[in-house]
Amino acid sequence: MKLSDLLEGRYPTTLGDREITFITDDNRKIVPDCIYVCVKGGNFDGHSVAEKALEQGATIVIVERDLGLGERQIIVPDSREEYGNLCSAWFGHPEQKMFFIGVTGTNGKTTITTVIKHILTELGHKVGLIGTIQNEIGDEIVHTDNTTPMTFDLMALYKRMYDSGCDTVVMEVSSFGLVQKRIGTTHFDIAVFTNLTQDHLDYHKTMENYYQAKRMLFNICDKAIINVGDEYGKRLFDEISCEKYSYGNGDKNPDCDFAYTPVSVKADKTSFVLARKGEPENLWIDMHLIGYFNVANTTAVYAVCRLMGWKDSVIIPALKKCRGVKGRCEVIPTGKNFSVICDYAHTPDAIENILENVKLYTERQLICLFGCGGNRDKTKRPLMAKAAAKFADKLIVTSDNPRDEDPRAIIDDILDGLQGSGVPYDVVIDRKEAIAHALKIAKGGDVIVLAGKGHEDYQIFENNRHIHFDEREVVAEALKNLD
Repeated sequence: MKLSDLLEGRYPTTLGDREITFITDDNRKIVPDCIYVCVKGGNFDGHSVAEKALEQGATIVIVERDLGLGERQIIVPDSREEYGNLCSAWFGHPEQKMFFIGVTGTNGKTTITTVIKHILTELGHKVGLIGTIQNEIGDEIVHTDNTTPMTFDLMALYKRMYDSGCDTVVMEVSSFGLVQKRIGTTHFDIAVFTNLTQDHLDYHKTMENYYQAKRMLFNICDKAIINVGDEYGKRLFDEISCEKYSYGNGDKNPDCDFAYTPVSVKADKTSFVLARKGEPENLWIDMHLIGYFNVANTTAVYAVCRLMGWKDSVIIPALKKCRGVKGRCEVIPTGKNFSVICDYAHTPDAIENILENVKLYTERQLICLFGCGGNRDKTKRPLMAKAAAKFADKLIVTSDNPRDEDPRAIIDDILDGLQGSGVPYDVVIDRKEAIAHALKIAKGGDVIVLAGKGHEDYQIFENNRHIHFDEREVVAEALKNLD
């Protein structure tokens, strides 16, 4: 593309007719006749290699301050933002050609986006999904390394989605993606806020910073669906100015636009009643997603579909066909008289929610196996333990993704939260051995919850070393050894 076409009139330059072969913010990817965008990160400032980038063949550099490079530099207020503009133009603005639904919050994003995609697909849409587990282009699975891909990769993915016939994109929008402006010029037709609980404070430092990061999504959307049962959601609903709709528990927030009242949760079904503001009759909904926390998630899904113009007569049958989400309260078959559930719960709030709900249909003992990630927020480790101790009858404390930390040191931080709890626990550092131990001690009527890994099929150790670790496979192998 010509430089002038990429800039789209934002900045004047005497090099406007130059052909550009590539755009990048990674100095390792500089090629002749490219644009290099100088971005300042936490550990590296791209401005420090701007002159070298020109020597390597870059046509022009995008900078935030005058580096004395004359016509070979374009000075912009925010180079991250400009990189998003350039990436959007490079791929022909696919973000302007599809309907976008964004979901943000600490917990619930994956379930909500997955169920929305399921329903819209049932209703005839071809849907692209961008999320934690994987990206999807209709039925095609696309690997992902980040919940929100990097800007160039994200726009390339949008283009693939559009070119394949997708009319809708449903997307988990992470706080990292928002703060780092990875989403570029994406504007969302509908945005959902689920909740905000302690997570990622190793990056954001404070809950206020974390909240402000999530809030950014609601400056770039047309309609908002907000969980006002969450304190941060209530605040967000009051602060934003776009068209907005509230959802929450009807017992506590009866004036919500979408008010749910849980009725029952069983091992294979959850039932609830949904009241819609301005509509005389309430809906009775039975679904295969398990747990009262999924009542809130499903209400958000329903609200999205209604705002898109779909009627109950097609939404509800499509919802009933949904069998759940991988790694979210997922039942792992055992063939035994006890149950094993795999869940991604890795925050205090999430682990409390999953255990509280599973406890409702546990006949005997609820056994929870969990750990905490290394190189991440240490303050949540004892809080995870306290949350687990509220509902579990037995705990098995083990490793998650220790990364560069000593697994035993992480466990010691966790155990601080169990002091005085009275809940019995075992420590088994190796997660594979811990799972085998859980299966060995389980008796008829027990439920084992494996918390923290969910959909992940790996563990991360020192120096970012990944090993294959799929809990479904680990359980199957350990069960063979029991026989």
